[in-house]
Amino acid sequence: MDTVGTLEKFHEEGSAQIHPVILSGGAGTRLWPLSRASYPKQLLKLSSQRTMLQDTVARGLIDVGFAAPLLVCNEEHRFLVDDQLQQIGIKPQAILLEPKARNTGPAIAAAALWLLARDPDALMLVQPSDHVIAAPADFHRGVMRGLAAAQEGRLVTFGIKPARPDTGYGYIQSGDALGNEGVFTVDRFVEKPDRDTAQRFVDSGAFFWNSGIFLLSARAYLGELSRINPVMLEACERAVRDGQEDLAFFRLSAEPFGEAPSLSIDHAVMEHTSRAAVVPVDMAWSDVGSWPALRDIATADGDGNVLQGDVLAERMTNSYVRSEGRLVAAVGLDNVVVVATDDAVLVADANSATEVSAIVAKLKGQNRSESQQHVTCHRPWGHYRSVDAGDRFQVKRITVKPGAKLSLQKHYHRAEHWVVVHGTAIVQRGEERMLVRENESVYIPIGTEHRLENPGKLPLQLIEVQSGPYLGEDDIVRVSDNYGRA
Repeated sequence: MDTVGTLEKFHEEGSAQIHPVILSGGAGTRLWPLSRASYPKQLLKLSSQRTMLQDTVARGLIDVGFAAPLLVCNEEHRFLVDDQLQQIGIKPQAILLEPKARNTGPAIAAAALWLLARDPDALMLVQPSDHVIAAPADFHRGVMRGLAAAQEGRLVTFGIKPARPDTGYGYIQSGDALGNEGVFTVDRFVEKPDRDTAQRFVDSGAFFWNSGIFLLSARAYLGELSRINPVMLEACERAVRDGQEDLAFFRLSAEPFGEAPSLSIDHAVMEHTSRAAVVPVDMAWSDVGSWPALRDIATADGDGNVLQGDVLAERMTNSYVRSEGRLVAAVGLDNVVVVATDDAVLVADANSATEVSAIVAKLKGQNRSESQQHVTCHRPWGHYRSVDAGDRFQVKRITVKPGAKLSLQKHYHRAEHWVVVHGTAIVQRGEERMLVRENESVYIPIGTEHRLENPGKLPLQLIEVQSGPYLGEDDIVRVSDNYGRA
């Protein structure tokens, strides 16, 4: 089937527009220490030279005739998401901001309500932002098979033929064939089964992995939600109605959205509707839910190893070793996962690597920063990297994007000394406004309003030395800010 030609014919006939809805609210704790709350796995380059979010958005969707994407993301990640879309030249319809994580049921409902106000016949192609589809043409063909059913009001999901009895996935049992070729009713959804049950599912040939990808009429989804979970729909309606535009984003109203039951689309609707349909697809799919899963989709060497970064291995087999900077040397190991970042090292038996979330929970319980953020912290104006810290001092390397500026701010507990090492800075200090060039420095006393700006066309880099009795990031009083931060 010619996917592009089919879609062109589809749109020439005046059929409903397909709107990709990309969900980017996950935390990806099982891929710690690389994936963290402030910079989760969908924002990382794990399976290609683009981030997982970029791969999802750019998976040929616009090229084959779909509308520009609509994204739903965590408020904390809004500038990172927007920046990554700009990097690949894609302008979304909108980026909806979740004030609180409420799972996929409310997220999809908010997207459906937003779209329905603009396109009464909208079809939504809902996709997680952190999955790998190595055969996008087969994915598009699956979408084409499900189109007619979705237009008829079916809630279409895509099932993956199981390659093994995996206990980490939910399963879909297919039923009778519908009039559309390759589309079936759904007999039931099954949560993650034990191994013996999963083996029976695989042997039967009637079960598929639940990919979490859906093709839905916005109107049909909201109609079923109204019947099955009216409390969720009412909360989302108020969240959209009372939401506000903010720069490039649309902020869902916090209080009503927080009242929506926190349920996945499966629990909220799909398991209770008679309209569910499944399209089996073989598109080289992975949800990359663990380090072994990432090993399985990469190209291994002759010993079955996937080695990335500055890694030396001797007598290693069937292992995944990744370094984000420092040299990692490993000897005489089999079936292990080793991942090293600037501030943490994970060493795990590959069979236990899915238990990494328990480590993240312990880090949170101890209030350790390693569960939340990296040594490098991203901001809408650029990023900073912690270099050294001690009693009453901290050293950071700051990078400001061309044309960007930090907020006008002050600190009650710390002074700052900036040394420009690359580029030229405009510094506002109190009533002064000065140009600071390479190898020049400026001192910001405690309590003085100040601002840093990069007027050039190249990144501005400087070293910041903070000194004082308290150096936490919450000692920032913003007077004004270009990015709408409090």
